[in-house]
Amino acid sequence: MVDRVRRLLAAVAVGVAAVVLLGTGPAAQAAGAQRAAPKTPPAGVDITGVGLTEPLRLRTDTAPTHVVAVIDQVSWFGRTGEAKGPKAADLGPKYTIVVLAGDTPKQTFDLYPLAKGGPRAFRPAKQPDQHKTTAGWFLGRLTMSETLRAAGVPLERQFDTVSGGVGGGERALADDALNPGRDIDDAIAELQRLLLLNVGVMLVITLGLAGIALLVRRRTR
Repeated sequence: MVDRVRRLLAAVAVGVAAVVLLGTGPAAQAAGAQRAAPKTPPAGVDITGVGLTEPLRLRTDTAPTHVVAVIDQVSWFGRTGEAKGPKAADLGPKYTIVVLAGDTPKQTFDLYPLAKGGPRAFRPAKQPDQHKTTAGWFLGRLTMSETLRAAGVPLERQFDTVSGGVGGGERALADDALNPGRDIDDAIAELQRLLLLNVGVMLVITLGLAGIALLVRRRTR
């Protein structure tokens, strides 16, 4: 019995030693090398333009909110835009954004946040990733200026537009015009008034018909 226990303990010791040796062998070293491999660079956006002495580099690992907000300014564009844009004198300062996947540029757009008549954006036909597209002009979001300003572009704060997201949410227009909750409340109240009016009309008609029926019944007796 004692010899059997000793043999069992010896087998366990050999197994443990084998595991330790395997753990320090080529497979473990390869796994360690794989873990030590450099991580894929984060996606992001580069911005160049008026007032920027060097590109403004935004990355998802350090400024995810700003990256998403800037990309949101152009992510909704359709396949085709307007062939002709505003006059050059009406465009104002230009800011070029380049959307990157890791270190690889994918798309580029020219943004004009202070264009006369509202923000504008231009998508060049030549894109960094060489995919086929058509050049076109697009109306930009009203939040374009504030989004770029919040991301670090030297623009003055705009009080004539509604800003959102990372821009802080300044609202210069009347609250009544920008409060969807109040609009919904007003609509519901108006609907209730219409329903009450309809119910009142139906009651009057019903009472009138009942009165006529009583008169007819009395005369026929």
